[in-house]
Amino acid sequence: MTATTGPGPAPAPAAVPAVQVTDVHVVHPAHGGGLLRRGRVYALTGADLAVAPGETVGVVGESGCGKSTLARVLVGIQRPTSGTVAFGGRDLWTMSPEDRRTTVGARTGMIFQDPATALNRRLPVRRILRDPLDVHRRGTRADREDRVRELMALVGLPWSVADALPGQLSGGQRQRVAIARALVLEPDLVVADEPTSALDVSVRAQILNLLLDLRERLGLALVFVSHDIQTVRRMSDRVITMYLGRIVEEAPADRVADRARHPYTRALFSATPSLLRPVDPIPLTGPVPSATRPPDGCPFHTRCWRADPRCGRELPDVSAGSRPGHLYRCHHPVPEDEPTARLGRDRPPREPR
Repeated sequence: MTATTGPGPAPAPAAVPAVQVTDVHVVHPAHGGGLLRRGRVYALTGADLAVAPGETVGVVGESGCGKSTLARVLVGIQRPTSGTVAFGGRDLWTMSPEDRRTTVGARTGMIFQDPATALNRRLPVRRILRDPLDVHRRGTRADREDRVRELMALVGLPWSVADALPGQLSGGQRQRVAIARALVLEPDLVVADEPTSALDVSVRAQILNLLLDLRERLGLALVFVSHDIQTVRRMSDRVITMYLGRIVEEAPADRVADRARHPYTRALFSATPSLLRPVDPIPLTGPVPSATRPPDGCPFHTRCWRADPRCGRELPDVSAGSRPGHLYRCHHPVPEDEPTARLGRDRPPREPR
């Protein structure tokens, strides 16, 4: 996201980003509805994002907004239809296949949503963790065994489960194995895609605390994808809001609750229960657009209470908030000093479009 109006963001840090995506689009063919009705799914549109070394970026939005597609792009699993993905300043998709495999395999790690399906159920824990070391020929056999022991201790797994199969472990233990596997090659970037959504509530806090601890101890660049904005606020330095395949706002985590400018970000926060600062949810009315036929103009205008005819015609430019690093796309942003609680109480009913 690059601002075109307002005071502009602070100068970029000198360090090369761990990963940077520029104007990335992902378009899939849409099949179904008969042979004559085939279209395209616009899964990601014009994404711009840079993640600095040691930074944690949270990504939030409703199901189907493009969060997981962005996650796959960041770790090289998904090739973009257009745009660039750079690791350490090098474009991933102009590398040779061998360089790309080495870069993706050794410099990135991913923690998937469901550890039950992410781990090979036929391999013991020891083998799951040692395989990446074997493939990339890291150290001697003894070195690799030591690394497996080190990782298991790092994520809080007893050595007694080294020969256990994933099906013999609890859900929390399986996710610890998945985290250890993501860290095994000491990557520069780890992407966690809904890493606690498949776990029991009692286990989620343990896994989140583990990720926070590892982030601090290892200095990881971490991208944390979740629909839970409260968890993302706790985990992140910066929060990205996505809607219908677009990044509509990025803001420092401490501003996303009551200083967000985009109406959709405010609505997301208002819908998340909070015991400390309860707010009335901001109801969103109007049709939810299809990713096969995204609306003209602002993608959120069909559900936004602040929308006017211009919003249906023109895509908003990127504007800058009052604080560096705060960018948003909106023709009629929420005032920074407008409390989210008041928006939920006082929002006027929206006329049908």
